[in-house]
Amino acid sequence: MTEQTGGRRVVTNMSLSIDGHYAKPDPLDMSWVMPYAVTDVARDHLTSLWEPATTALLGRVNAEGFLGFWPTVIGMEGADPRDEKFAQWLVNTEKVVLSSTLDEAPWERTSIVDNPTADVVKDLKTTEGGDIVVFSSASVIKALLAADLVDRLALMIFPIFLGAGPRLFDDGLPTAQWTLTTQSAGEHGTLSLIYDRIR
Repeated sequence: MTEQTGGRRVVTNMSLSIDGHYAKPDPLDMSWVMPYAVTDVARDHLTSLWEPATTALLGRVNAEGFLGFWPTVIGMEGADPRDEKFAQWLVNTEKVVLSSTLDEAPWERTSIVDNPTADVVKDLKTTEGGDIVVFSSASVIKALLAADLVDRLALMIFPIFLGAGPRLFDDGLPTAQWTLTTQSAGEHGTLSLIYDRIR
């Protein structure tokens, strides 16, 4: 078995609590994330993921949140330069949004696709470009894990117990071996962990 080499990598990123939840029972309540998302380790983690990527793959709900917020960071007084660079990248990069309800994209450089996640990613992997990155779209990441299509699994672990809420890793995932490629710790005990799939 070897680590993934060549071709476009599929990179997924999710923030988790210590007890394994990616959201509170109310998924719109992101207050638990904010103290940790603005740490240096979290910003550097995000930068390491978007810099080699040329495609952002998003679910509709996450696209609406990301693309409603991040463009407003560009030119914002006091914004961290890393945040502004990510925002500019997100605006300028190719975006593929998985949706069965949107007919057309309200965002520039965005394609709306109503096909199974695995099929969309297999098609994207046949095209030229850098990494295909999925930021925090749990339904998309779960589908890719179930299909064993994730090449790099990036996790931010935040030092909090949520006590309840949805989990990223469902029972029944295919057996897979991963190697820890990068790890770093930051303020408050926030952890950045990046695993590469061994194939």
